[in-house]
Amino acid sequence: MDLVFDVGNTETVIGWFQDTSLRGHWRVSTDGRRTADEYGLMLTQLMSAAGAGGTPVRAATIGSVVPALTLTLAEACRRYLRVEAVAVTARTSLPIRLDVEEPLTVGADRIVNTLAALRMYAADTVVVDLGTATTFDCITRDCVFIGGVISPGVKTAASNLTERTAKLPRVELVPPQKVIGRRTEACIQSGVFWGAVDAIDGTVTRIREEWGSDQLLVVATGGLAELIGPHCRTVQKIEPFLTLYGLEFAREHLAGAG
Repeated sequence: MDLVFDVGNTETVIGWFQDTSLRGHWRVSTDGRRTADEYGLMLTQLMSAAGAGGTPVRAATIGSVVPALTLTLAEACRRYLRVEAVAVTARTSLPIRLDVEEPLTVGADRIVNTLAALRMYAADTVVVDLGTATTFDCITRDCVFIGGVISPGVKTAASNLTERTAKLPRVELVPPQKVIGRRTEACIQSGVFWGAVDAIDGTVTRIREEWGSDQLLVVATGGLAELIGPHCRTVQKIEPFLTLYGLEFAREHLAGAG
């Protein structure tokens, strides 16, 4: 089996692949205070609960936007899974050309998202990743990453709203029944949810106009993709685990190159 780690600022998603098929996944809080032993024990427990406790791990691949945690996870894999983890970065040799002004600053999540989109769809693609930040990443059908957009995430914006106002309550992020709220909570839900939907549609529309591609595919991924994606007019495909697939594709490419 192969393990992949998508380490985000808020959550870490761990994927379990076997024969290139995603067999399982776990979502845990990203916590830089955990030690390698704590992560190692957590990994063995998760695998055991999934019925894969005795299955040897062939490879571990890490895509992280939290550099300090990359080393901790790599040490956990070394001690508890007996495998040397590989971290994907902008320096990793992958079949994508980063055609941006500062290529070494492009995050691993954005790189593997576009790699996965390229492998799965083979089209000019915008990947909308709905996480702590909402990112829009643009990859051409001929393997060129041309940049994108980074904006505050949906939950980040909602938290900022309630934390900076004395009387506005926290609300659950759900699709509101109506746009016009008749209670304060409903007003906030509507503003946060439809604001996110319209921000995605508006940004994609601007990208489409600037790019000029006649067949532009828009794919939503990330923890909120299944909640928000279906309500966006511009989103054509929803793949919540695109980043995990991208990490596995990166592993395949590096294994073949080696």
